[in-house]
Amino acid sequence: MRRPRFLPLFVRRGLRRRITSAFAIGGLLLASTISFATLALTRQNLLDERDETAFSVFANNGRRVRNELTAETDDEGRRAIVERLGQASGTFPLLRVGDEWTSADPLVFNRETVPASLLELVESGTPARMRTTIGSRSAVVSAVPIPGPPTDAIYFEAAPLDDIEDTLDTLAFILFGVAAVTTMFAAAVGWWAAGRMLNPLVKVRTAAEALAAGALDTRLTPPDDADLASLTASFNEMARALEERIARDARFASEVSHELRSPLMTLTASVEVLYNMADELGDRGRTALDLLSDDISRFRRLVEDLLEINRYDVGTADLEAEEVHIVEFVQHAIFQFGLDSTAVVDFEAAPGMETTVLLADKRRLGRVVSNLVENASKYGDGEVRVNLDRHDSLVRLGVEDNGPGVVLAERKLIFDRFHRGRAGGRRGKDSGSGLGLALVAEHVGLHGGRVWVEDRPNATRGARFVVELPVATVDDESEEALAL
Repeated sequence: MRRPRFLPLFVRRGLRRRITSAFAIGGLLLASTISFATLALTRQNLLDERDETAFSVFANNGRRVRNELTAETDDEGRRAIVERLGQASGTFPLLRVGDEWTSADPLVFNRETVPASLLELVESGTPARMRTTIGSRSAVVSAVPIPGPPTDAIYFEAAPLDDIEDTLDTLAFILFGVAAVTTMFAAAVGWWAAGRMLNPLVKVRTAAEALAAGALDTRLTPPDDADLASLTASFNEMARALEERIARDARFASEVSHELRSPLMTLTASVEVLYNMADELGDRGRTALDLLSDDISRFRRLVEDLLEINRYDVGTADLEAEEVHIVEFVQHAIFQFGLDSTAVVDFEAAPGMETTVLLADKRRLGRVVSNLVENASKYGDGEVRVNLDRHDSLVRLGVEDNGPGVVLAERKLIFDRFHRGRAGGRRGKDSGSGLGLALVAEHVGLHGGRVWVEDRPNATRGARFVVELPVATVDDESEEALAL
């Protein structure tokens, strides 16, 4: 079932990234929770301690005001009292006597900054204390009525909380850094843990890719983890069964092909005898003989192709490499093809290609050229163009036709065994076995090259098969000899 496109991006990520994200989010949530709890508890403890300290200072200052304030104390005397108390305790004292307000720092703590609720409470004769904001500064404000003459005196004191706010800001910054580091550490642990968890799957994937590439003896090493042992055993059993199945199929194809060679040789010899007696046959007999000869030729080619494919399957395909003058070799291969075909083949080699030499197996390289030219002649209305050029240390052999071309979806499939593509139903008696291009790919791969198909350049139709092979490295004397 296809995942909805509106899902969050991380949901559509790989399993390792999702596990890492889960660890990171978990670490972030845990670190954030601990940080917020630590910050809240620290703030409460600091404020409680400050309340106790402020109350102790306030009580001491209140007693001093009660002792020093008399009916004869004028405005200057009251100012001297509050300034002395403020300097000694680091607070902001404020004294009200009647309607007169005296502050140690009028710009910070004055009549207008006293909370109305606090003033109302203390005017009723009850000491009060509260946390509030004076201007832009947090403070603990305490107030107490002072009995005796003058009877309507009230002492206020504001203890600033600036140092606590600074401490909390610093702590919050530190906790934020710790949360960030914790999140990154959790992500790293998640990445490592996911890697450890997915490592067996990576090994399975690597082994599966090796099996798909043809390394049928690939096996997984049994792990120490009992939970993974069954997976490893199942995979190894599957690989063993696959290897045995392919080996049986290869042996079967080899044995059948070998068994068919003798009857084919007998049939071929019999057809030659019948051709020697062709004059004694009627028209219908000669027609039947021609059809029989064509079918035997295709059957013989199929058997040879199956034997060749079988050599690759069982790993006995060897490269008998020798120096090949590529231009002359391709010309000769085209000439040999023309002996049995009416197709017109145009050949063109880039300037300077006459001295280009490859290390190649002549038999296999000849099959590559003949198979590609034969394929092009079948689907190119008899018009075939072969060209050779060189790109640095690589030689490219191009075979072009004027046929319907090859659609993108089939450009890799046509090199698979027995794949005939869209044109398979239109091939008639010359449909072939579907092994020609597969053998081309095998032969080219054995030479360390590659083959692909593309659109015919500068044309509205047609296909171009390209074979790319490495150029041989020869010494100066060899180059001079080849040039001569």
